[in-house]
Order: sequence, then structure tokens, then C-alpha cells
Amino acid sequence: MRLTLIDILIIFVYLFSTVVIGLVLKKAAQKSKSNYLLGGNKLPWYMLGLSNASGMFDISGTMWLVTLLFVYGLKSIWIPWLWPVFNQIFLMVFLSIWLRRSKVTTGAEWITTRFGRTRDSNLSHGVVVVFALIMCLGYLAYGFIGLGKFVMIFIPWEIVQPYIPVHIPLEYVPHVYGIAFTLFTVFYAVLGGMSSIVWADVLQYIIMTISAILIGILAMKALAVETLNVPETWKSPFFGWNLDKLDWRGIIDEVNTKIASDGYSLFTIFFMMMVFKGVLVSLAGPAPTYDMQKILSTKSPKEAAKMSGFVSVVLMPVRYFMIAGFAILGLLYYDRLNLMVGGQIDFEQILPSAIAEFVPVGFMGLLLAGLLAAFNSTFAGTLNAAQAYIVNDIYLRYIKPEASNNQVKNMNYITGVVVVIISIIFGIFAEDVNSMLQWIVSALYGSYVVSNVLKWYWWRFNGYGYFWGMVFGLIPALIFPYVFSETLDLYYFPWLLLISIAGALLGTFLTKPTGEETLKEFYRTVNPWGFWGPVKQKVMAENPDFQPNKNFKLDMLNVLIGTIAQTALVALPIYIILKDTLPIWIAIIITLVCGFILKKTWWNRLPEN
Repeated sequence: MRLTLIDILIIFVYLFSTVVIGLVLKKAAQKSKSNYLLGGNKLPWYMLGLSNASGMFDISGTMWLVTLLFVYGLKSIWIPWLWPVFNQIFLMVFLSIWLRRSKVTTGAEWITTRFGRTRDSNLSHGVVVVFALIMCLGYLAYGFIGLGKFVMIFIPWEIVQPYIPVHIPLEYVPHVYGIAFTLFTVFYAVLGGMSSIVWADVLQYIIMTISAILIGILAMKALAVETLNVPETWKSPFFGWNLDKLDWRGIIDEVNTKIASDGYSLFTIFFMMMVFKGVLVSLAGPAPTYDMQKILSTKSPKEAAKMSGFVSVVLMPVRYFMIAGFAILGLLYYDRLNLMVGGQIDFEQILPSAIAEFVPVGFMGLLLAGLLAAFNSTFAGTLNAAQAYIVNDIYLRYIKPEASNNQVKNMNYITGVVVVIISIIFGIFAEDVNSMLQWIVSALYGSYVVSNVLKWYWWRFNGYGYFWGMVFGLIPALIFPYVFSETLDLYYFPWLLLISIAGALLGTFLTKPTGEETLKEFYRTVNPWGFWGPVKQKVMAENPDFQPNKNFKLDMLNVLIGTIAQTALVALPIYIILKDTLPIWIAIIITLVCGFILKKTWWNRLPEN
């Protein structure tokens, strides 16, 4: 264990700071449901953007991305499209505006603005709550595993085991560490609500930025005296039908086994599936997790759009400077890394092992505080989202609508603790970070897509269609990973899609349309583009001055330009670490040109409400 007293003190100062933030903001959070869950809609968009970026700078995802860059090189900049990372661009351009116009507290509550308060709306509301809780628990478990694997490197279990009265099998050690460090996050997130989370996230973002710069500089200094030995196509983001030329034989033979086990060998098919799925998921809008809650916490639709755009600007360069730094250090000094877990090589250990090996005393404490902050940020935001759904969409809607402010406060505390306990149980049964991630972004998102695309863009789609589309997708999403255990989750996404479409169309056409007044109110308030012809005619007949949304083509152009800019922001820090001059300038020029166009076609045209 290389942690010194200085490192330990830095970590505890950070953890103590988060506790203080929770205590200071506790009183303000208790004033109302809105204050607790949405910060009273008083937080500025740039702080929410930093908070959202901090939440996405999670430790498990960072471990995964370091592994991807180590293995696939510059081709790894496409793999996060699995998430898909470019959904932030769709949110920035139009979906955050549409969502914020609803003035609701959660995504499930939003359902009533689209389908009213009829039986089909109640069914839709219920299935969204179920999906949101499964999604939140999945994310919590995913972050929980990553944290535990990360801490194992710095606090070897053989040092701790003598002080534990029971024997813990090695495979469950990450979960023990996860539980210990999760308690700090639970404290400030449960006490202070959204305001506490945002202020803690801003602190955490500052720590992570300093840490990222440190690691990047260490890698650049190492590259100045060492030679990077990688396959010939490692430095190129371009790819052919497969990854034959990305051959690690004679360099690090085990990496070829890793590529085969990931299922990415036929890269062109994989890429096409990613884009197909990614566009559909992005059109569906944000999943009901911390991202949606940050959008709903903004002051206005205009600020919601700015917040979503700001996320990519502050997240991608900083995060990938750190990722590239760790991946390069891992490649240069691979023989010095400790990647063995349970007798097998685990490439997800590259990040923590590189920290243990290369980061100097004092800076290690700062870096570990930064990465613990990354975990805390994601965990706290997701926990807040889960609490919002349980308290707002179950307790206040079905159990005790007339609950006092004190009862709501106590219920927030109770649900926070219960959700954490359940997520820990989920985490114990998850194999590793990658398996959990694949299930979330492929199977679980697959069940969400159809109903949540149709709700925005097609007037005839009703609450029964939404309910059955979600149910038809959610059940196979929970079953398929066991039936097709040897298949990459992404490859059965089309089957989930077809089953969901069948459920959505049957539910819609076998029942009556949503009430006319509900549809008109939704269309007037949200003003989406899409297939809204009959509703638009009725709204304009009542109000000839109403201006329908005709921005589809411009929005799609902005999405394309924004995605190009975001990808350039991912590649730029990697090339800076590699000191590859021509690609650096190409990435900078692409980013500036795209930024100039978006200033004219997006920023200057943002609606006031």
C-alpha cells in the first residue's frame, strides 16, 4: 500500500468537506419538496452543467474508458456512442427545452402532461416509475462495483482482513469497500438534496480537473523518454470491416483475447448498430436518472438547453486528458502494473494500478480524492433521482397526497437509505463493470426507446401504447441476458425494438386516442415538431397567432454539427498527450468551426420560454 499520511489526510479533508456541505444545506433543502429534489429551480445553468459533467465523470466509466483506449487506441473514441454520449447534443439542441417546459418534478410526473390523468396515464406513470427505479439501481450497482475494485489496489485486503471478524471471499472484497465509502455519499446526498449535490459536484469537478492535468503531464513526461509500442493502427480513429490490423501479438498478447471477449472484432457492424441504437435512444430523450433531474432543476427552458450544451464542453477535454494519461502510462509501463484479480488478468485494473505505480506522494491523495469524488457525484445524483421517483411518484401520488413537509422530509431520508441497501445487493450479483454497463446501455435502454420516441413525435400514441411498449421491452430486457448469455447485449437490441414496437402499436390502436384537451395543452406548451397535424390544426384554429415548431431540419443540422464538435473534443486531449501536432490542429479547427456555426444556428436562436 503506497498511501502515506499526507495522502490519507487529503482524502479525509475532501470527505469531511462533503459532509459539511450536506449539513450546511440541510435546512434549505427541508423547506419544500422542490427545494429538496430540484434545488428550488434557483441554481444557475453553469453550476448544474458542472454538476452534471461531474456526475458523468464517474469512476467506473473512467476505468472502462481507460481500458478501451489502452486496447483500441483512437478507435475507442467511438465506443462510448454505446451510451450514447451524443445524446447530450440532442438534449442541447431541442429536447431539454421541450422537457423543461413541462414544469414537473420527475419524468414519471411528466407523463400526466402528455396523457392526462386517465387509467392509461396511471399505467404509463407506473411503468415509468418501475423502469426509473431499475435504471437507478443498475447505475448505483455499476458505480458501486467500480469503486470497490478501485480501492482494492490501494488498500490490499490482506491488511484489512485480520481486523474483520468474518472471512470475506476475495470476489466480494470490492463490495465491502464499496459499502464503506458509499456511506459518505449517502450522508450529504440524503441530507442536503439537489443543492447539496450540486455544490459538492462543483467542488469535485475542480478536484478532478486538477487531477486530470496532473496525470496528463506525467504521461507526456514519460513519453518524452520512453517509446510507445502499439499496433500500427492504434493511433488512427479510422477502421475497416474488422480490427485485423489492430494486432497485439508480440506486444501484449493478452489484449487480443480481450478484444475477442468484448465482441467488437467486426467493428463496422458494431459501429452501425451503435449509431442506429444511439440515434433512437437520443430521440427518446433523457432516461429518468440524474441527467433528467438536472434539466428539470434549471430556471427555464433556455437555461436547460445551455446546461446540456455546457456538459460536453467541460466534461470531454478534462476527462479524456485523464483517460489518455492513464492509458499511455499503462502502455509504457505495462510490465509494472498489477492486473491480476483472482488469478486472471483484469484490464479494468489499469486505472487504479497505474495510480498506485506512477503518481507521487501527496498528488496520489489528491487524485484518489478526485476519483472518489467522481464516484460520489454519480452515486449522489442517481440516488437523488431514485428518491424523487419514490417520494414524488409513489408516496405523494398514491399513499399520502396530503403529507406534511416534515413527513416528506422523513420519507426522503428513509427512501435514500433503502435505495442504497438494495443497490448494494444488486452490486453483489454483478460480475464486473463492463457486464453491468453493457446491460444498462443495451438491454435496459432497448426497452425504453420505442415508447419514449413515440411520445414526443406522434399525436395518436396514447398511454396504453406507452405502457405496453414499455412492458413488452422491459420483460425481455430482464430475461435476454440469461437466455443469450454468450451474445453481446447490443446485438439483440433490434429484437427488443421489434417486440416493443409490437406492444406500442397494439396498445395504441386497440384503444382510444388521448383526450383532445390534453393533447392540445401539451402541444401548446411543449410545441414539439413531428407528426402532430390534427392537433396543430385544432390549436391554430383556436389561436391563429400560435407559431408551430418548424425547426426539424435546423435541429438535425445542429445535432450533426454538435456531435462532430463533441467527438473532436474527445480526440483533442488524446492527441495532446501523444504530442501529435497535425491531428491536434485538425481537432482544434473542427471544434472552432463547429462552435462558430452553432453560435449562429443554435445559441442565438434559443427561445426565452
